[in-house]
Amino acid sequence: MSMIGEAAPNFELKASNGETVKLSDYKGKHIVLYFYPKDMTPGCTTEACDFRDHHESFKELDAVILGVSPDPVERHKKFIDKHELPFVLLADEDHAVAEAYDVWKLKKNFGKEYMGIERSTFIIDKEGTVAKEYRKVKVKDHVEEALTYIRENLSK
Repeated sequence: MSMIGEAAPNFELKASNGETVKLSDYKGKHIVLYFYPKDMTPGCTTEACDFRDHHESFKELDAVILGVSPDPVERHKKFIDKHELPFVLLADEDHAVAEAYDVWKLKKNFGKEYMGIERSTFIIDKEGTVAKEYRKVKVKDHVEEALTYIRENLSK
């Protein structure tokens, strides 16, 4: 199901900075809302560090990065400290937000089936509309792709 052109589902989640964050708090900015499976795992660490390394470029385009996973706030804080992440991570422990964005999926790994986050990114424009979605994200080059999309389509 594509969400492009629809209002991004609003939410309220606990953030790694100790605050409660609402998506609507960022109206007037572009939002890069990225869902990832788990703090401290190889793919998620690479993705977070790529976002970190391009953080200034996103900022220059008036874009905010928000990472979401089912991990609790305390684990997010450790992840941020370990990798010096300059953006907040949100704790979607009951996966309600992941479900609202249709990224809570049945996954298979080593013959086991379980529910988890399907790595996905949503670019939300300044009015709160989903402008672009990336589902089943492959980490390599993804952050550059998202940055290029904002630069070419939303920052005019």
